[in-house]
Amino acid sequence: MGSLSDSGGRPLVLLTGATGYIGGRLLKGLEKAGWPVRCLARHPEFLQPRVAPSTEVVKGDCLDQASLPQVMVGVHTAYYLVHSMGSPGKFEEEDRQAASNFAASARQAAVRRIIYLGGLGAEGQSLSAHLRSRQEVADILRSSEVPTIEFRASIVIGSGSLSFEMIRALVQRLPVMICPRWVAVKAQPIAVEDVIAYLLQALELPVGEAAVFEIGGADQVSYGEIMQEYARQCGLRRWMIPVPVLTPRLSSLWLGLVTPIYARIGRKLVDSMRNPTLVRNPSALKVFDIRPKGLKDAIERALHNENLEFAETSWSDALSSAGKTRSWGGVRFGTRLVDSRNRRVSVTPAAAFAPIRQIGGANGWYFAGVLWWLRGFLDLLVGGVGMRRGRRNAQTLAVGDALDFWRVEAFEPDRRVSLVAEMKVPGRAWLQFEVEPIGVQPNSQGSNIRQTAIFDPAGLGGLIYWYALYPVHRWVFAGMLRAIAVRAELEARTTHK
Repeated sequence: MGSLSDSGGRPLVLLTGATGYIGGRLLKGLEKAGWPVRCLARHPEFLQPRVAPSTEVVKGDCLDQASLPQVMVGVHTAYYLVHSMGSPGKFEEEDRQAASNFAASARQAAVRRIIYLGGLGAEGQSLSAHLRSRQEVADILRSSEVPTIEFRASIVIGSGSLSFEMIRALVQRLPVMICPRWVAVKAQPIAVEDVIAYLLQALELPVGEAAVFEIGGADQVSYGEIMQEYARQCGLRRWMIPVPVLTPRLSSLWLGLVTPIYARIGRKLVDSMRNPTLVRNPSALKVFDIRPKGLKDAIERALHNENLEFAETSWSDALSSAGKTRSWGGVRFGTRLVDSRNRRVSVTPAAAFAPIRQIGGANGWYFAGVLWWLRGFLDLLVGGVGMRRGRRNAQTLAVGDALDFWRVEAFEPDRRVSLVAEMKVPGRAWLQFEVEPIGVQPNSQGSNIRQTAIFDPAGLGGLIYWYALYPVHRWVFAGMLRAIAVRAELEARTTHK
């Protein structure tokens, strides 16, 4: 692995967090601008299909220092966009360890600059654990003696962002809102396009300079005012009833029920909202040729993207949106439990695969929709991701995509998709679909659809779970496959009319 540069001699840029909301958009900006990019990813197979041919994807983890030296070779500027807010444990400790590992490796590799995106919050305030950790990470990166440019931002407004999705869901679903104290706290929201512009322009700053830039939009508003502006642009009337208490636990459970944010992240997010996040040092406006949008324009742009299903990246794309994946290396599993069935259809493999490719999200799961909703609701109650994440695009899938409480683990167009479960279960679960032509002709007007549910139970609890629910699962999965077959044949007939 050596240093890369383009024909213009631009130095190599390392990007962490490319599977996340900001990182995914920044990656596209870097590629469009012609920067040679190397992406650090825990699961390169999830990211590889989404990058340009010139972009390098390497396996590594900031929590595993041994994996970092090879990643840093030849790097000039490194973007650090890593955080552990989705961790079920003490995310501050993980943030601290990851930043320390990254800083040490960057110093050893003689990286010339680190660019980091943190959070606004006045030093000296009683900051939330999340904001305190964001600023501690910046201090750790600076301690590496690698010149560090830190951006501190408030709420990010953009189609698919965590905060915007929370606001959207609350306003759309609740005509009357009981508002705790955090709804009145002031923030300085910034459009995601402006955040990306700042991060890109930082590459043009003189090498060797360290700085902290506070960035925000043109307006200082409360979270309540943000929700009211969203409602106004959507033509909705909403009533807000303030209450003089802030209960992060109750608020997070409430958010988990009515928004796409599951309780663990919801609680940390609400806790951070008790701190005003306002720009106090406007130096970024003098250094950068950027004039951030106001709230009205930022929401208008986000809605435009949302209505076009143009959410380039989403908070749920980050693998950490499911929390830290449990390591099963120390758990002894019995034989995998498999429930598989076939269905023949009189259509081509492409037509048979079409309903499978469109499954989930707004399209639903084709059978027993109430039971799927109930399963998602129960998952939310125990701190899982539930069914609120939907899917990136109604027609296409890619490896790594979130799909309700599943994630796409493998995808072969018109042939195979494998979903790995991210809901709370006492074991590991997969749902797979495979389509094969009947006969030897590739365009044969007949196909076989195989559906397979696989479960690795963890101990006795896992076995009890599987066998107790097996009759329901068998009925639901059989009904789903039958509905997929009917839909494939119906759509094929409609297309040929």
